[in-house]
Amino acid sequence: MDAHPLFTITEEVGSGSSAALHGDIAEMVSLDIAIAAPGQNTDEHAVTICLQDMSGPFDYHLTHKLIGLARQYGIDHRRDVFKFYRSDSAAAVEAGNDIRTALIGFGADASHAHERTHQESLMALARLSTAYMLSEPVARRDRKSMGSLEGFTEQMRPEEMQVPSTPLPDPEAFLASEADGF
Repeated sequence: MDAHPLFTITEEVGSGSSAALHGDIAEMVSLDIAIAAPGQNTDEHAVTICLQDMSGPFDYHLTHKLIGLARQYGIDHRRDVFKFYRSDSAAAVEAGNDIRTALIGFGADASHAHERTHQESLMALARLSTAYMLSEPVARRDRKSMGSLEGFTEQMRPEEMQVPSTPLPDPEAFLASEADGF
């Protein structure tokens, strides 16, 4: 699959990748910081696979593909939920892009100042990113150039989305353990 790197710095204010994608993108995996904090499952020595950010869950199939790749290649990883965090993947979907999205990050302490991480986390992020870019798309039909969208799953349009009125789940209860098979 072709990979198109896109570097942004404004995802937290709602732009980021929202206007920079072109029409033939089927999947988007954002790479970002994953803050290790009380109540989070992130580890500063592993890559974090985020299941959802403050905007809601990421694509189930793409996220589980990343978990499967991490397991297949023995990449140390954690799953986490970020209740107070916004990503480029969220900005892309909210801008109307009909793509599968996921988020992975390096475990770190602090953000927007003196960020600290470990080489192991950066290496795990690099290994998972490489494994993903060398793999097949989630949907077999996405291997080919743009054509008919018949059969392609659709995400909600921005105007159909609602801000959740219920609180997000507690990450510790939601993630339980890696042994649960997900």
